[in-house]
Amino acid sequence: MTNPLLADWTGRHELPPFTEISDADFAPAFAAALAEARANVAAIADDPAPPTFANTIEALELAEEALDRVAGVFYNLAGADATPAREALMRELAPQLAAFSSEVTMNKALFARIDALWQERAELALTEEQARLLELYHRMFTRAGAALDGEQAARMREIKQRFATITTQFSQNLLADERDWYHPLSEADLEGLPDFVVDTARAAGRERGQDRPVLTLSRSLIVPFLQFSPDRELRRIAYEAWAARGANGGETDNRAIAAEILSLRAERATLLGYDSFAAYKLEPEMAKTPDAVRDLLMRVWAPAKAAAEADAAKLTEMMRAEGINGDLEPWDWRYYAEKRRVAEHDFDEGQIKPYLSLDAMIGAAFDTANRLFGLEFTELDGPFYHPDVRGWEVSRAGKVIAVFLGDYFARGSKRSGAWCSAIRSQRKHGGAPVPIVVNVCNFAKGEPALLSHDDARTLFHEFGHALHQMLSDVTYQFLSGTSVARDFVELPSQLYEHWLDVPEVLERHARHHETGAPMPEGLRAKLKGAANFDQGFATVEYLASALVDLAFHEGAAPEDPMARQAEVLSDIGLPRAIRMRHATPHFAHVFSGDGYSAGYYSYMWSEVMDADAFEAFEAAGDPFDPDAAAKLERHILSAGNSRPPEALYTAFRGKMPGVEPLLKGRGLLDPPA
Repeated sequence: MTNPLLADWTGRHELPPFTEISDADFAPAFAAALAEARANVAAIADDPAPPTFANTIEALELAEEALDRVAGVFYNLAGADATPAREALMRELAPQLAAFSSEVTMNKALFARIDALWQERAELALTEEQARLLELYHRMFTRAGAALDGEQAARMREIKQRFATITTQFSQNLLADERDWYHPLSEADLEGLPDFVVDTARAAGRERGQDRPVLTLSRSLIVPFLQFSPDRELRRIAYEAWAARGANGGETDNRAIAAEILSLRAERATLLGYDSFAAYKLEPEMAKTPDAVRDLLMRVWAPAKAAAEADAAKLTEMMRAEGINGDLEPWDWRYYAEKRRVAEHDFDEGQIKPYLSLDAMIGAAFDTANRLFGLEFTELDGPFYHPDVRGWEVSRAGKVIAVFLGDYFARGSKRSGAWCSAIRSQRKHGGAPVPIVVNVCNFAKGEPALLSHDDARTLFHEFGHALHQMLSDVTYQFLSGTSVARDFVELPSQLYEHWLDVPEVLERHARHHETGAPMPEGLRAKLKGAANFDQGFATVEYLASALVDLAFHEGAAPEDPMARQAEVLSDIGLPRAIRMRHATPHFAHVFSGDGYSAGYYSYMWSEVMDADAFEAFEAAGDPFDPDAAAKLERHILSAGNSRPPEALYTAFRGKMPGVEPLLKGRGLLDPPA
């Protein structure tokens, strides 16, 4: 029988035939696709004809087409719906795909062709996009070690294969710790919890085959539990289990893996002639240097820490009023902050959630995209890769431009967090069906599913990434959508969050899930008034992680990352009741791959731009101003990596922004009261 991953996909919009694909199909599909890709690359490298843009760069763009197609399906499923077979295959594939990548990027004959084109680029009459593509290919090969020889080249290949293996192991260890831990709850343990937390705990128990509610490490359950549970001991148990992910000893402990990853990165940078991995990693980013990153982070650290310390004093007073004389602990912060929010703003999550149903917020994200960019969404019938997944056809002016899949609910087979990926990316070269873009979240399931304001913000954030993919309008896949600098990629997503709180959006879509009544104006006012509540905490826990990440990758790799983490946190004076948002053993952004390594700062770098970018709409006096929306699409969302990010942003706003809009947006411009 024909492998469904390799056969033509003849369904609507050439979606993968999910119901026909079994786990047994993936290994042979990868083997066939890898063989085809190797043959294609060899044909390009060994071509006796002189190199041209068409027979080298454009040919490379299509050389791995089958491999991209198989990997697009597999890695989306492996992250969102893991099975033992998929996890085993990920471990097998990691060194194989790393070896193949090294074969390509360290192929001397192939690099000679690319380098020849680079040297002759002024005479090639390339379009602006083609010139950018050639530049990025040449940079990619150079930074991958194409110029290395002999023992250095061999060692670089070894590093890449080992790195692929252990970063995969890091991810799977973390998923195992998150999946396996749960704590049974008695009916007494549920006292004081809002109904939505109780319902989530009962649903979690049913998922694990328990006849009682349980507490899990799903963020959609553990965070509200820490906010609302009056049982301090239970909060301590829950928090410490959450904080200990990846550091529980045994086979799933990630501490030694993190040390090895850092050592391999430092060695790789040395082989390529860089002083540190941070210097290597940041060179092609907007920040360029570790000093520029540290300057931004520390400019925000001082006001954020001052705000957090002032808040800690107030929370400690609240504890004392309840007769608790010990120190404010990390498992106390969210609980007393929530009580303080209710006291100061007459606001609690239980008031808001009935107006933020999942369906309503999906509708809000879609309606916003319609008003800004003219997009229309028509729901598609499944089946998709899981019964929870929903799909939509995305069109504009009657033309389908993308398929969007939404996978919103937490489950044990899904890694934590939220992300956007593409099963198929946009391109024009070589012809291609429309892109298939996926948003994955971990919201608590319910009838209906009700979101917190943070959940709704996450939905808008990931949909901003999706728009970057769906509105992409470039010729070459290498430049498509989110294939941009890491400290630029978060701009569209963080910018899109702003529309969640636009009064028109809330008025139209934040409606009670039972009555259909709009969120009362007074409640919307409370939501706005509490928008910057606890920003000291949120900013400090993020900055602590970003500064530790940067320190890990400057200079020599630390032999003991946990000791280095403690040293950094001591140096910056992290308040004792706040911990890193992502401690080293579960810092997936940094240790599950290279994406955010020496790059966790990028959320804040992008926030500097997104705060300024939304001011373009505010200055126009209309959050849906058509001229600002058109410029945003033309220069940011559709442009991919066709120009350097600084050029794209300057084309949109006229200049690069300062840090003041960020501080204003976080409520950190004025000293805490």
